[in-house]
Parts: sequence; C-alpha cells; structure tokens
Amino acid sequence: MNIYVCVKQVPDTEARIQIAEDGKSIETGEINFILNPFDEFAVEEALRTQEKLGGEVTVVSLGNENAAAAIRTAMAMGADKGLLLRTAEPADDPLLVARALAREIGGSGVDVVFFGKQAVGNEHGQVGILVAELLGIPGISEVSGLELSAESAKGKREIEGGSEFFECPLPAMFTTQKGLNEPRYPSLKGRMAAKKKPLEEKAVTLGESQLVVEKLNYPPQRERGRVIGQGAAAAGELVRLLREEAKVI
Repeated sequence: MNIYVCVKQVPDTEARIQIAEDGKSIETGEINFILNPFDEFAVEEALRTQEKLGGEVTVVSLGNENAAAAIRTAMAMGADKGLLLRTAEPADDPLLVARALAREIGGSGVDVVFFGKQAVGNEHGQVGILVAELLGIPGISEVSGLELSAESAKGKREIEGGSEFFECPLPAMFTTQKGLNEPRYPSLKGRMAAKKKPLEEKAVTLGESQLVVEKLNYPPQRERGRVIGQGAAAAGELVRLLREEAKVI
C-alpha cells in the first residue's frame, strides 16, 4: 500500500498573532510553528492503514525550509520518509499548492492520500479536494469513520443534521477531522529515529497566483454588555432591543 500524507506547518494555535507592517502578512519572528492539528489525524490514519495493510507512508509538505520541521514531526510519529517541496513564494493560492502536490503524487502509483480537513493558518479547506480532482480519483472530505481494504474504502462523514455513509474504489483521497482517531504522540525514540529517516527536498515554482491578499484586519472588539433590568419586568425591554437594535427576531 503506497500511502501519502500531505501536511502543513502552521502557527501554534496558542500564539498571539500580530499583523506585520505591510498589513498583508503576520509577524513570524516570535511565533512557534507546529504541525497543523488536523494533519495529525491524517498522519495517524495513514499509520493505522499501514499497520493493517502494510506498505509505506510518505509525508509531503510544501513551503520554505522551515516546513521540514512539520515533516520531521510526522516521521517521529512513525511515517517512513518525507518530501519537502521547497518554494520561496507565498503559498496562499490553494489551486497552485494543489497543482504542485498533484504533480508530485501523480506519478508515484499512490493508493491512498490523506489530508487534514483544513489548515488552521488560513482555513481554506480546499487543497485536498483540488488534489483529488487533479489526479482524477475519488475525494471524500471531513471523514469521521474509515475502513480500508486493498482495493476499496468505506466510511462516514458528518453532515448537518446527521451522517453520510460512502463507499469508493482506491486510489482515493480523504480529508480527516477530529473524532476519526486519537493521534499518537511522538516518543523520544521516535524523534531520534526521525532524524535518520530520509527527507528529500525538491525546489518547485508555483507560478502566478490568482489569489491576492490585500489586507489583514484584527477581529472587531466586542461591545460591552448592558443590564436592562431584572426578572420578568425586563422581558419586554429585552424583546424590544432584540427586535429593534439587534434585529435577530
């Protein structure tokens, strides 16, 4: 079983984000970068698939040289080898990223491709599905249950108000979400072993982006609440404010 996992390095979810002077990017000097949390579920599912069906797990990431740290984390979890598609260009356009990944994965005889459902850095949630479309294989997003055999897959995904069950042939692409599994933590032994596993680098050029970031803004400050009364006597005023000011009823 030839298994690929596509991962991304993102700012720590607990980091305090500051907009850079250009107003279009963030200050990265003091930010700790980590493996995208949703990608941890993808790596774990890839490893479980390997344990069940055999084969090899390759972790791929696109970014600058610092993105190698995310690949090393995945290899410390147990992946066999890594590939960094190195680019100095901003990787903001999901289609350009998907094209670069598809070019690399397409000629590898892949059986299964895993992605996290989205990257917490930009929340696009598009790259996995775009890769599946470019490769001409089934693409199932936000998978919450998965059973794989040598030739097919079946499982479920959560939709509004219920669950959707699916079945498809392999090769296929799946994006993973919380609840699919419980990712393992990289052990000290795993981290030491990851340093010796092969990590290949290839320089790639993304081309002209169709997506331009024009401006970043902080979320607006929330207005302070106000007390309009107490008990049943305040109900009428509350209803009036909800209707006339908040306009939610």
